[in-house]
Amino acid sequence: MLNDTNDLGAALFKTWTEKQRSDEIEKLVQGFRNGIPIGILCKMSETVAGNKKKARKYLKQFLSEAERTAVIESTSGAMLPIIKSLLG
Repeated sequence: MLNDTNDLGAALFKTWTEKQRSDEIEKLVQGFRNGIPIGILCKMSETVAGNKKKARKYLKQFLSEAERTAVIESTSGAMLPIIKSLLG
């Protein structure tokens, strides 16, 4: 689906410090609060963080438990397992 020239910036993000990654994910969370779809927040957070475990850590840091719960409860279909794995 995505090739090396279209990797959502993954190659660049690998060169970033953890502080830069954290700052970028915090900006993505603000974007989510302003209307960016949850799927984009999750995919970009995982790409910026470098893996699902780190993305989960950052998303838990920047989204309150109430926000995470509300997202999980309002999500259905194919996105639910992905959302739960990052926000649950």
